[in-house]
Amino acid sequence: DLAAIRYRVGTLHADRIIYVVGLPQAFHFEQVFALARKAGYLPDAVRAQHVGFGSVLGSDGKMLRTREGGTVTLEYLLDEAEAVAARPIAMAAVKYADLPTSLHKDYVFDLDRMTATTGNTGPYLQYAHARSSRILRNAAELGLEIPDAVTLLDAPEEQALALLLSRFGEVVADVGVNLQPHKLCGYLYDLATALSSFYENCPVLKSEGEVRASRLAVCAATRKVLARGLYLLGIEAPEQM
Repeated sequence: DLAAIRYRVGTLHADRIIYVVGLPQAFHFEQVFALARKAGYLPDAVRAQHVGFGSVLGSDGKMLRTREGGTVTLEYLLDEAEAVAARPIAMAAVKYADLPTSLHKDYVFDLDRMTATTGNTGPYLQYAHARSSRILRNAAELGLEIPDAVTLLDAPEEQALALLLSRFGEVVADVGVNLQPHKLCGYLYDLATALSSFYENCPVLKSEGEVRASRLAVCAATRKVLARGLYLLGIEAPEQM
């Protein structure tokens, strides 16, 4: 670890080094960082941070084990998820399960919950993206132009959705500084929920004139933010589900 710090600072010219390693290694990294600074390998201008994470638990609340009782690998988790869902959804389920709560907390590996298209799950966010994509696809088939600007926000549901959209930049910036990806997950879940409310209460294609144009612009902006947010989490944003 000391040699790696020396190489990353001296050769790669890193100005920030982030170690995403389990919480039991916290004291080890405190020692490594302190020694590296005393040795001059880690100047004060370079930030070194340990981002500790919790454990994956089984339904019994104990450390998750394979059916044979062995240590669980990432490959095992993905195989288990793919047994109940298509690969893009399975990948989203497993990745997202790690992220919506503070990283240092343990979580229970529950495939039925993780692959659901309702609730705070990766597939739920994917479904929201697919829903907004479908609206825009249907609009294109009708020959409707998707405007760039949102001009009308009369209904409370579209006002709430637009307000959330305006916060995306600040949420991403905060996550980048404080290394708390659960905040981005919470934001995207709120956005997907607001989209669902908008979809149920604000007809898009059945509306007319400027109202329809503005709502199409809202859908396009929501789709773009969901796609970018999922990309930042390493999750595929499907066009259809």
